[in-house]
Amino acid sequence: MKINIRIVLVNTSHPGNIGAAARAMKNMGLSELVLVEPATFPHADATARASGADDLLQGAKVCGSLAEAIDGCTLVFGASARLRSLPWPIVEPREMAQQVVTESAQSPVAIVFGREHSGLTNAELEACNALVHIPCNQDFSSLNIAAAVQVLCYEVNLAAGAGTAKAEDDSEIATSDELERFHQHLEETLVEIDFLDPDKPRLLMRRLKRLFNRARLEQTEVNILRGILTATQKFGRK
Repeated sequence: MKINIRIVLVNTSHPGNIGAAARAMKNMGLSELVLVEPATFPHADATARASGADDLLQGAKVCGSLAEAIDGCTLVFGASARLRSLPWPIVEPREMAQQVVTESAQSPVAIVFGREHSGLTNAELEACNALVHIPCNQDFSSLNIAAAVQVLCYEVNLAAGAGTAKAEDDSEIATSDELERFHQHLEETLVEIDFLDPDKPRLLMRRLKRLFNRARLEQTEVNILRGILTATQKFGRK
């Protein structure tokens, strides 16, 4: 069974947490570690906490942005310990695991973990199809990042072992970079037709991104939508 799942850590401040996350991944059979602007890496603390998962640290990809880290992925989950003022699709770990194992049989997927103290920003969440929330004690719900990685990787390993990876159809899902180009095209068009005021955007684009991320657009559907946007732009320029 093909498992093409990236574990993405964003702006991790303590290198020991990177090592502990690598250990958690290797325990559960995952190996693709991606780091977005870590505060310090490589570092002896990361190696020490990896406890034998040194190969994951050596193979880790360091990126300058989340967009680079999830480039090519067709499904992205953001791990979050807190709910946001802007509603976002939320799933529990077991449902997430079933989805990522199924999707990873066809194309790359990612599970994104935010900063130790502040998690993921709203802008970073816009790049995710949904949030995954680990149910915890409401009075003490903040998990160490490596513990969160361990829980979600365990669920992925469980789902993979249960043979849940079965493709629903042969359609190609749009990748994160294809969606980002579509979002940019959409924003440009909305500004051109005076539907969006760039000086007072409010939450319009954020809500539209959430809508299209939830829809899981196929590549063909993205091409159709971009064709409509291009025709709209031509009509507006006449």
